[in-house]
Amino acid sequence: MSNPFDLTGKNILITGASSGIGRQCAISCAKMGANVLLTGRNEGRLQETLSCMENKLRHLLIPLDLAQYADVTVAVEKMVEQKGRIDGVIHCAGISTTQPLKLVTVEMMETFFQTNVFAAYHLTKEVCKMGHFAKEGGSIVFLSSIMGSVGETGKSLYGMTKGALLAGVRSLACELAPKHIRVNAISPGAIVTPINENLPHMADPEKRAALEKQHLLGLGTTEDVANACIYLLSDASKWVTGTNLFVDGGYTAK
Repeated sequence: MSNPFDLTGKNILITGASSGIGRQCAISCAKMGANVLLTGRNEGRLQETLSCMENKLRHLLIPLDLAQYADVTVAVEKMVEQKGRIDGVIHCAGISTTQPLKLVTVEMMETFFQTNVFAAYHLTKEVCKMGHFAKEGGSIVFLSSIMGSVGETGKSLYGMTKGALLAGVRSLACELAPKHIRVNAISPGAIVTPINENLPHMADPEKRAALEKQHLLGLGTTEDVANACIYLLSDASKWVTGTNLFVDGGYTAK
C-alpha cells in the first residue's frame, strides 16, 4: 500500500528556510523524498539547513530577499528550469512584533505588510504562472498564526498581516482550483525555536509557564508544524483547499 504522505519526486519551494519552522520544513520534506528549493536572506544559515538534509545533491539553495520582486521571478524560473516544474510551496518567511498601537509607526506598518503580505502574494503570482506548476496541479501552504484569528494586546499590527493571509487563502483557493492548485494556511501557536528561546516571554520561567498553560498540550515544536505542512503538500490532503489548520496545542479551543 502506498504512503499518501510520501513526497518522493515532488519539487517543493520553501521560503524562510534558514531557521526555525522553515528550516525544519526543509529537513522534513527531504526525509519524505522531496526535492527542495531552499530560499532565505542568509546564505550561511541556508547552508546550515542544507547540511542537515538528506540527499543534499538533490536540492537547490538560492539566497533570496522576497522584497526584491525581480529576484523572486529569477529564483522561481531557475527552479522550473532545473527541476522541470513546481509541485508545492511552503511560505514561512515573515516577521513578528509585540507593540502597542501608540508605538506603531507608518514605517513599521509598511514593513510588516510588505514582508508578511505583499511578498506572499507576489510569490504566489510568480509560481502560478503558466508552465510553472505541474499539469496535475499542486499545493501552496502559507504560514499564518493564531494571531490572525484571535486577539492579544500588542499584536494588532502582526495580527492584521496574518489575518490578511487567511483572507487571501480562501479567495486564492477559489481562483486556482481550476488549475488543481490547492491553497491552505497553517496557524501555529507558540513554537519553541532557538530564536524564540531568547525572547522575554520564553526566557523568563514564570512567563514561559503561563504561556504553556494557555496551550492545552503545552508548547509546540517545529516538527509539529512541519508535519502539518507535509500533510497539506501530500496526496493525503488532495480534497483539502481554502482551509486554515490550527496547529496550536489547543490554544484556540478554549
